[in-house]
Amino acid sequence: MSAVFNFTFVPWFRSVAPYIHTHRGKTFVVGIAGEAIAAGKLPSIAQDLALIQSMGVKVVLVHGFRPQVNEQLRAKGHEARYSHGMRITDEVALDCAQEAAGQLRYEIEAAFSQGLPNTPMAGSTVRILSGNFITARPVGVVDGVDFQHSGLVRKVDATGIRRALDGGSMVLLSPFGFSPTGEAFNLAMEEVATSVAVSIQADKLIFLTEVPGIAMDPSQPVSEDNPIDTELPLDVARKWLAQLSPPQQPTDTAFYLQHCVKACEGGVERNHILPFAVDGSLLLEIYVHDGIGTMVIDEKLESVREAGVDDIGGILQLIEPFERDGTLVKRSRTEIERDIHQYTVVEHDGVIFGCAALYPYPEARTAEMAALTVSPQSQGQGDGEKLLKRIEHRARAIGLDSIFVLTTRTMHWFIKRGFQPVSPDWLPEARKKKYNWDRKSQVLVKKLG
Repeated sequence: MSAVFNFTFVPWFRSVAPYIHTHRGKTFVVGIAGEAIAAGKLPSIAQDLALIQSMGVKVVLVHGFRPQVNEQLRAKGHEARYSHGMRITDEVALDCAQEAAGQLRYEIEAAFSQGLPNTPMAGSTVRILSGNFITARPVGVVDGVDFQHSGLVRKVDATGIRRALDGGSMVLLSPFGFSPTGEAFNLAMEEVATSVAVSIQADKLIFLTEVPGIAMDPSQPVSEDNPIDTELPLDVARKWLAQLSPPQQPTDTAFYLQHCVKACEGGVERNHILPFAVDGSLLLEIYVHDGIGTMVIDEKLESVREAGVDDIGGILQLIEPFERDGTLVKRSRTEIERDIHQYTVVEHDGVIFGCAALYPYPEARTAEMAALTVSPQSQGQGDGEKLLKRIEHRARAIGLDSIFVLTTRTMHWFIKRGFQPVSPDWLPEARKKKYNWDRKSQVLVKKLG
């Protein structure tokens, strides 16, 4: 049991380390739907947020309270009223919102104060700081509907929030704001979280919601044939918003998407919609390559580019397991440093997940593609094809007619992509002299059109 745990834990923890380094010192705004708290998810969410903060992330937590307010209203025999996707907050609803906010703030602070031995919170010290960081204004009358005490964010005290974060506190915000005259307004959690994220230029805005994310085709239900789109470029998100019906409730596809788009346009680079129903969804999204929900970004985080000296360590770490099992010929650090500008890499969010090198033989108008490697974490997602296309492009750009590979284990992958087996005698003379006849690598060639 212990040996199995060690065998799985060590490589897993090493794979997570790049994300720990990447996110240290960054600022995340996390909006938690009141439904998550009503579903009993607060203890596990608090544990995950405490863990994230312990790894150097600055956290602003904004809680919702939609179901809690509705429960208070029912207890008082009062009906919850909505219009244009917003609550109409009369005097009774305002009192219920204030009661719900007070109770939830108490529960959240209690959740972050637990530190029993043998629990994830053991030894943690999470200081929660709240305050009047939000100035609000009334929604007013829209299409003849008077929203009364419902408000919109007028201003965020970004300086005050940053100062609290820099002091090591987690900032907790309720969806309330006050006018300069002291009048209280009920706000939407989603608008507060978005406004705060834009005002402090957070690195991430994360919504823990009732929905699993945005489907590849948002007009259809999520299914095996219509899975969650884990990475949604801003231009595509805008297109979907234009086609979807205006949202009226949180389960509508456009409800959280509209706030992610607004934050993205306001300079927040990464905006996430995660399901609170999945235990540990925050950790899975932040510290695992593919994540679990939908991330709206200004442009694709994955890039295929030529390598530089800063990539040497990442390439060595990537290819070392394949050299050890004999899939690749061993290359020393000196060789890779010398040839680094021959390499192309696939980088995702600062981490290298694939590489390949191009060694030209101009006299024979061909080149060798070597060290083609894709991390096991991203195999089957097309990174190999992306590297192959970039290598082909580089070869054409220098006037070559073909590329070739030497392989002992992946012949079929190359043959499916247009390579043809040839005799080792086909190799350029300079390469033929270095051919290892004991290894018996197959030689495959692809003509470049």
